[in-house]
Parts: sequence; structure tokens; C-alpha cells
Amino acid sequence: PGGCVDRFHHASLRVEPLCRLGCNGRALFPPAALYGALSGRTDFGVDLRGFDPRSRAHAAARPVIRGMFEDRSDKSGSQIPTNLRLLLILEEVARTGVPIKPAMIGERLGLPKPTIHRLFQTAEAEGFLQRDIDGRSYGPGRRLRALAVSTISAQNLRMARLAVMKGVADEIGETCNLATPDREGMTYLDRVETKWPLRIQLPVGTQVPFHCTASGKMYLSSLKASHREGYLAARPLEAKTPRTVIDPAVLLKELKETRQRGYSTDDEEFMDGMAAIAVPIIDSRGRLLATLSVHAPVQRQTLTNLLTFLPVLKTAARELSDISED
Repeated sequence: PGGCVDRFHHASLRVEPLCRLGCNGRALFPPAALYGALSGRTDFGVDLRGFDPRSRAHAAARPVIRGMFEDRSDKSGSQIPTNLRLLLILEEVARTGVPIKPAMIGERLGLPKPTIHRLFQTAEAEGFLQRDIDGRSYGPGRRLRALAVSTISAQNLRMARLAVMKGVADEIGETCNLATPDREGMTYLDRVETKWPLRIQLPVGTQVPFHCTASGKMYLSSLKASHREGYLAARPLEAKTPRTVIDPAVLLKELKETRQRGYSTDDEEFMDGMAAIAVPIIDSRGRLLATLSVHAPVQRQTLTNLLTFLPVLKTAARELSDISED
């Protein structure tokens, strides 16, 4: 659309009829009028004689001309209000769950390529989207992830969530945690502490690694096989304790088993003297939203003991999933 006017340097058009705006800020003439003007038709009140395409009038007309062409080529997208388009793009990126190319979003929403690329550039510059490692795909940026966490942490949702978690902590007798994935690890969003004086302090906001925690391994197991392999191959795995699994092949095998059985474990792999188990909290599309876990000192609860509470944890995870969908 931006180059269409330049191909008609021999022609001219009187700017006023095409640029007159109504009280709603939109051009009064439909796009068909502009097509008629550029094709030499004169039945739309357009004068094509003696106009210099390099004039200020031509420059003033260009934004309106582009907008008209864009509306013409935008069949389904033209029905989307301008101030809603960026929100729908962010929603599609979040809904997809994996990095996605702008062209695919454009096809879904029916928006033209110039519009899609401009909105993606804006969202990236403002931190709502982040370019993936391939340089062409995008995923949620820092601000969009923070927005998601703030939404999950809304007061009414949090009260209902904490009530469920308190029930788990009371029944098992150990600290119950809810964690969400971030780019570098799992972040504790909520927790209900055990009543025992001997406890392991991991306050809300603490970020823990993916590869050696129950919540992190639960998240990794939910990824596509290619993404899991890519993550483990990207950097050496740090040994937090002598029990930490740092061999990618061994960890990949465990993650596959974790995905099949629906829960994950940490047997003193992240912290000496601590055992933990975790289950996924999933959304209506079967994607992992967060993890629900319990951890305890091994002096009080071994991993084998904690596994006997899996039914309690899974029931609570279903309740939390329902709360997140309300």
C-alpha cells in the first residue's frame, strides 16, 4: 500500500475530498473512491490534473491513502477496532504457548503484514513480547509475564487459592507451594508454611532452577521434546548437591517418565536434607499453568513418605485449576 501512490506520479488528486474526516475521525469516502481516483476515474469528484506528487498536499494525503488501502486488504481484520488489535495479538501469543511468527498471528486475525509487523515491533520495544532465539518468532516478554503473574495474584483468586493450599498443608503437615515458570526458573507465587518449627525457608518470590527441583522438572516435562532437549543442551547443568542430575541424557529420561506418570520428585537434588514432590495445575486446554508442590526435611518426611500424599496433591491441583478458569 505504501508504494501505490508513487506509481502514479503522472496523476494528481485534490487532497481535500479524500482527507475530509467525520466526527469519528475516519475518512468520509470509502476505499473504492481512492481506487477510482488512482485508476483515472472522475466520478468521485476527484481532479487528476496538475497535481505535483512531491507537494505537501501529497505528503499529507499519504497516511490516509495507506489507511484506506490497508482497510481494503484487511477483510476480517478490518472488523477489529484499532485499539483492540495489540491486545488480541498478545492473547494469541499467550494462547499458543510456544514462540510464534508474526505471519501466523496475522493469518489468524486477518490483519495485513504491515500492521502485524508494526504492532509486534511496538510490543517488543515495550517489553510485552520477546524475540525467540531463532530471531523470527516471538514469545511473552518480561512485562507480559509480569502481567500474567499479577492477574493470577488478584486478591479474590488468591484467597480461594490459599484456602485450598492451607487444606493441603494441614492434611500433609508440610509446607505447600505454588510456583509458576519464568525464563530462568520457577518462581514461588504462593506458599502455606508448615506448623513445625523445623522448616525450610523459601519465601514467596524465590526463584529456583528448573533442572533440580520438583516444580522445575514438572514444568520441563510439559514442554515439547525438542524444547526440552534444546534447553538441556544450551548450558551445563549446575550441581546443587551431590544428588543433582547433571547428565542431560539421564535427566531427559526422567522427564519423559515424569510426563507419563503426572508428578515429579526432588530427592535432595536441590538442597541437602530436603525432599519434594510436585503435580501440574493445568488449564482447560491441557497446558501447565503452575505447579503445586510440598517439601519437607528428610528427617521428618522421606520422599517415599511424601509420595503417599499424591492423591491429596492431585485433588488440590484440580481445584486450583477450576479456580483459575472461573
